Amino acid sequence: MEKGFNSDVAWLGTQYHVQTEDWGLTNPFLVSRVFQNGAVVKSIKTGYEEVLPNGPTTESKAIRLAMKIQHQQILDLLLSGKLL
Repeated sequence: MEKGFNSDVAWLGTQYHVQTEDWGLTNPFLVSRVFQNGAVVKSIKTGYEEVLPNGPTTESKAIRLAMKIQHQQILDLLLSGKLL
């Protein structure tokens, strides 16, 4: 299981916290959540098979990169107004 990413962003006067985590090989998903005032307002769950070309892997670099890409995509969607 890889350490996740956390970002605090403001958009249109509202503060959001975005968290992306790896659930590990026994539950092979990357999960991103968007929080507003401590409540989850959006959750995105992506299976390893969707983002890792060779499926589940113990290669931490591949998992870390997939998490980083998903986290950035969520931030981009949130700040463009397309996520919520």
